Amino acid sequence: MDIVTLQVPMHKSLRDTAAAVAADYGFSSLQEAVRIYLSKLAKRQLSVSITEEPTVRLSKKNERRYLKMEADFRAGRNFKTANSLDEFFAQLEGR
Repeated sequence: MDIVTLQVPMHKSLRDTAAAVAADYGFSSLQEAVRIYLSKLAKRQLSVSITEEPTVRLSKKNERRYLKMEADFRAGRNFKTANSLDEFFAQLEGR
């Protein structure tokens, strides 16, 4: 078996992030993930698609509303907590 080394220039941050995701996916290393990807590519068993998802934009009114909600949450005001489902449902019902 002839072994070759493939060198792929990339930013260190890309390599590190990809290695972390590969580990999350259960690969033993980034090399293993790349090897499997290339094996699938060579056998034409890989499907590739590039899609652009539409960006959802809030209205100005709702953007202000959510920014205020976030500020309130960070400041610890205008929100409730519940320690049980019964307490949660009681809050929803206004009891």
